[in-house]
Amino acid sequence: MAKALYATFEVLPGHEETVRRLMGDLTRDVRAEPGCLRFVAYTLDSNPRAYHVDEIYADEAAFEAHITSAHGRAFNARIKDLVVGGGSTVYFLNEV
Repeated sequence: MAKALYATFEVLPGHEETVRRLMGDLTRDVRAEPGCLRFVAYTLDSNPRAYHVDEIYADEAAFEAHITSAHGRAFNARIKDLVVGGGSTVYFLNEV
């Protein structure tokens, strides 16, 4: 069964371009993962520093591979001081 989720975070003022570049690199790397079915990052019209990342992985194993990937760990470490609260909030979804 597919694993669906979204993640949100807000960039601290002054770090918008750095995070946009890091997000672009992460998007490229995650989309290359064998079990990635969807990975799309958005910013909000009402707040361009707020990100919403839509993710779907083929199954739990693909998701586990994703969260343990070197590029994912590097991204999370790099944004720690660039986003509100030090990281993203993740919401797991259940299809109805």
